[in-house]
Amino acid sequence: MALNDYVTLGNSGLRVSPLCLGTMTFGKDWGWGSTAEESCDVLKSYMDRGGNFLDTANLYTRGHSEKIIGDFIRKSVKRRDQLVIATKFFGNLYTGDPNGGGASRKSIFQACDNSLRRLQTDYIDLYWLHCWDRFTPIEETMSALNDLVSSGKVRYIGFSDTPAWKATQAQMIARARGWAPIIALQIEYSLIERTVEGELIPMSLEMGMGVTPWSPLKQGVLSGKYKRKDAGTADPERGDWVKAHLTERNFDIVEELVAVAGDLGASPAAVALAWLLRKPGVAAPIIGARTLQQLEDNFKSLAIELSGEHIDRLDKVSRPTLDFPADFVRSAGSFGYGGTSINGERFDAFALAPTEDSERYEELLVKA
Repeated sequence: MALNDYVTLGNSGLRVSPLCLGTMTFGKDWGWGSTAEESCDVLKSYMDRGGNFLDTANLYTRGHSEKIIGDFIRKSVKRRDQLVIATKFFGNLYTGDPNGGGASRKSIFQACDNSLRRLQTDYIDLYWLHCWDRFTPIEETMSALNDLVSSGKVRYIGFSDTPAWKATQAQMIARARGWAPIIALQIEYSLIERTVEGELIPMSLEMGMGVTPWSPLKQGVLSGKYKRKDAGTADPERGDWVKAHLTERNFDIVEELVAVAGDLGASPAAVALAWLLRKPGVAAPIIGARTLQQLEDNFKSLAIELSGEHIDRLDKVSRPTLDFPADFVRSAGSFGYGGTSINGERFDAFALAPTEDSERYEELLVKA
């Protein structure tokens, strides 16, 4: 697989690269990240390899990320149409303005116009709801997004960081009213964060939303650069964002990941991405490289062939505990299948311990 082995995103005809270039690190306005020059080098390298899918947000580095992308496209790209540019609304850039962010019609239209100005383009390929706005009726959000699609300012819409039940409600409203559907779902998903397998991943498969996982390396923890013995003294560039994830469970995952990477002669980061690329529903993990070296290492994930044994080892060490009823269905939900094989999956028969009343119970069943 290569960056120009394109995939369709969700239930749509939009073709995107199997790795999306995330640009949250474009600009040093948050005290870390890449300079504009370094960011443009990363953009050029990604596009030179056939990459076409860029992800940003109005909130990233206070709008600077969008501006860097817009400047690069204006100066360096022959055809803006060759790129799939995704950006997000919801983030509020205006302190004290209650309508400066969120997902109301007023804020969406304002955010879209401002993003178009910073990106220096007249349309956005994929416009994401960055986070569910619990203070705005979902009908209002979907109506506004449909109007943006109808106006030509937006081509497709996606949801990020939204509960499965709310995303399903929004999709069903769109279907019922003939509005533009949600074609993609952006959620955190990695070897460390797998709880999305309970509700969000099955929902995305059922509702036709291609998944673009963010933080597939858990902010660098899955790169293997943090060691268990150094957990107490580690001083990551992103501070508490990373320190909170230097836990015993996560180090167990990292150590198994490092072992698998050693078997394959690859980096832990590349193996972590290769594992994620093979998960159901995943269309294009979002990689966030600050340097060309990190970018090249991420590209290597596309060529890694994980064996069944390697996948089993990584699945086992990272197995999540899911909310009810997901874990119950996974562990005990076979009692309806009577010890048969369905779609190639074998189920054990469900048996209750025998009691003194077993024969009497069988008699009652026969009579019933």
